[in-house]
Amino acid sequence: QVQLVESGGGSVQAGGSLRLSCAASGRTFSVYAMEWFRQAPGKEREFLAAITWSGGSTFYAESVKGRFTISRDNAKNTVYLQMNSLKPEDTADYYCAGQTSARVSVFQYDYWGQGTQVTVSS
Repeated sequence: QVQLVESGGGSVQAGGSLRLSCAASGRTFSVYAMEWFRQAPGKEREFLAAITWSGGSTFYAESVKGRFTISRDNAKNTVYLQMNSLKPEDTADYYCAGQTSARVSVFQYDYWGQGTQVTVSS
């Protein structure tokens, strides 16, 4: 099993930045890729970005491309999501997830964190 713990959420004004962290522990060698999602109240879960654990290949949703950057620090078993130019519509709970192999869908993950809240005020 792999445990995922997110941190770094908070409140920020529109135009500001936040960096979220997702620390992985346990059988981290089993992780193929890490992902970030968000979910706002009353809305569906939205995929944001993914990164492969070994090669560092990245993939972004169009909605955040150019504003959000996913990265990882293998030595710290941590994945980051740098969020710039934040908008009020970015307000949501943010979650990281882990996949143990390449999947057809980004929603086919094996591990899930508890989430961190981000609030962007106008």
